[in-house]
Amino acid sequence: MTDSFEDFKKYLPQYLSATAQINLFAELEQFPSNIDSRFYTTKLREEPNIFQGDGLHSLWITDLPNDRIAKGRVMVVSNSCDISLENKRLLGPRLIYCPIISISKLTTVLKSSNTSEGFDFVGYFDNVRKQRISSMFYLPNVDKLGGEAVALLDRMNNCDAQAVDIDAMVNNRLFTLSDYGFYLFLFKLSIHLTRIRERVERN
Repeated sequence: MTDSFEDFKKYLPQYLSATAQINLFAELEQFPSNIDSRFYTTKLREEPNIFQGDGLHSLWITDLPNDRIAKGRVMVVSNSCDISLENKRLLGPRLIYCPIISISKLTTVLKSSNTSEGFDFVGYFDNVRKQRISSMFYLPNVDKLGGEAVALLDRMNNCDAQAVDIDAMVNNRLFTLSDYGFYLFLFKLSIHLTRIRERVERN
């Protein structure tokens, strides 16, 4: 493991202590069999900040071209620095986030689709739980989630960060990702949003 860790160390967050890096590497070595409560941390529970990857209980969501706007559970996509209200900017910070939907509701939606006949739901949800679906980030159950869920990365919304009641959001935060969960979240975001090998010649 030591040799493997040294080879992989350059790809780990450099702000982590040596012990935290080793612990993160150990978690990643067990992926995807350890996608469980280890995704989350309680260490930042009392912090008066919204962090990238946080689960928030109620923000405005729209699904264009449907013009209906409703509030629902979301996962923060914006990086922690950009949404800090301490960072003053002319236009003001925007909070980018994507909706969270329960696995049970996702199952209902998929089964009601006209193309669901003969669909391998068992295999599909196995891939969801192993983070193999690039447009979704699987969220194992944690108390405030009330069951397994997914964040829909291809349905991002945004709002004025200054219009968000930070205290209320922090007090009712659904979860904050651990180092392990956060690393996988960033990895999934990079796969979903950027493909350096897209195989398209642009000149």
